[in-house]
Parts: sequence; structure tokens; C-alpha cells
Amino acid sequence: MSTGLRSGQVAEAAGVNIQTLRYYERRGLLAEPERSNGGHRLYGEDVVTALRVIKAAQRLGFTLEEVAELLEAGRHRHGRPVAGLQDRAAAKLAEVDAKIADLTTIRTALAAAVEAGCDDLTVCASSACCPIPFTDLAEENRHAGPCC
Repeated sequence: MSTGLRSGQVAEAAGVNIQTLRYYERRGLLAEPERSNGGHRLYGEDVVTALRVIKAAQRLGFTLEEVAELLEAGRHRHGRPVAGLQDRAAAKLAEVDAKIADLTTIRTALAAAVEAGCDDLTVCASSACCPIPFTDLAEENRHAGPCC
């Protein structure tokens, strides 16, 4: 390959830095590029697309390991049933839903602490009307108004 894109051109076109490009190569997410006669890395346009796919998958919550598995599954289907994007996206969606539920619980407790005027974590935790679920307080005692 005598023509191709150099590292800086690929990085700029994909919106990543050169260190990211090299890191993905080391991780095996990208194939090792060909070299020019002068030893410069030369990439095809498909690498720009691959980088954009990797970054998009990361923004969707996939780890680099999961991205590597998705890319590998796409390369080696050959008629065999391999868990692809649909199965993994459904699993990631379930993870996101669980995180949202956890964050909603956390948000509710924090909003109640702010509303109750809690100012000292230790004092609040030992109070019967503490809105933060440190103990198994009865629900009716949690919202008794300012207490801390």
C-alpha cells in the first residue's frame, strides 16, 4: 500500500487523538496498519469508520472489551449463531435500566435530605426523621419535616 491516510489524518477525521488510535491498535480493536517505505503508518478509510463505531459504542455504554467482542462477533459469524448487537444491546439496556433505578433511589433520598434541611450526616443518621435510608425507619417517620 503506497497511499493511505497517516495517523494524524485518521485521528482528525475520526475525532480522536493519535494516542487513542495507537491504544486501539494495541488492544486489537484495529488491525495493525501497513507501513510506507519510510516507516509511516498508512491506514485505509475504513479505519475512520471503525474508530467512529468504537467511539459511538462507548457512548452507548459499552466497555472497550465489549466493543472488541462485538467487532469480533461481526467478523466471525460465518453462519454460526454468535451474540451480536441485538443480544448485547438488550443486555446493556437492562444494565442501564438498573442504573437508572438505582440513581432514582439515590436522587429521591438526597432530595429528601435537602428538603429536610439535613446538615450533619452523623446527626441526621441518628435522627428518627432522617430521610436517608441508613436504618429501617418506618416510612411515615421519614418525612416528619425539618429535624436536623
